[in-house]
Amino acid sequence: MRLPPTFDARLVAARMLTPTVRELTFERVDGAPFEFEAGQWVNLTLPLASGEVKRAYSIASAPSGDGRFDLAVTRVDGGPGSCHLHALEPGAVVTVTGPQGFFTRPLDKTGPSLFVATGTGFTPMRSMIHAALRHGHGLPLWLLLGVRSEEDRLYHEELAALAAAHPELVVHYSLSRGSEGWAGRRGYVQTHVRELYAGLEALGRGKPHVYICGLQKMVGSVRDLLRKDMGLPRELVHSERYD
Repeated sequence: MRLPPTFDARLVAARMLTPTVRELTFERVDGAPFEFEAGQWVNLTLPLASGEVKRAYSIASAPSGDGRFDLAVTRVDGGPGSCHLHALEPGAVVTVTGPQGFFTRPLDKTGPSLFVATGTGFTPMRSMIHAALRHGHGLPLWLLLGVRSEEDRLYHEELAALAAAHPELVVHYSLSRGSEGWAGRRGYVQTHVRELYAGLEALGRGKPHVYICGLQKMVGSVRDLLRKDMGLPRELVHSERYD
């Protein structure tokens, strides 16, 4: 098996997406293009005071043919890797190994898609959604994103703009701690999967694929619902967990 390449990347931009999630835009120092498939991830080697550590993050941007890519990092209290990345200033250089991973959505081998994510589990799906919209095949793309509160909806404004411009993209949120004024879905994402899958299937554009990413407990619950309760074949259910 061919090993993924290792290269240096410079932080060129950063912004807070939510109170705890920071987006980092890196660019290859050598100027070479960074080639990857939507949904893949990279390993960062971080030089901490206690020694080097490696941290894996899904790529949040779609393949673009240049040397840039986005990551979205949740700050974990006491987490040396995430705290280091939240403090990183533009111009800093990190060592990157990648791309890696098989949680991908080939544009020529898929159909309508339901994306089910919690928190930064959405980041590989952001890559997939942007890649699909650029491809322009027009297949339905439905997203179910679970977060705690309204302010935790990462890329909320971007998703609203994309959905307004592309009718095939439909965005649903489920909040576990939404405000009293929140009129949308609430609770665990798995409680809404059956309904959304049925709605997507009723469009008559083919048997939908489901892409799931988040913590193991959620991923396992949704996979069991789809495979055991709803009887979906293995080739329609794709998942990745990050714990």
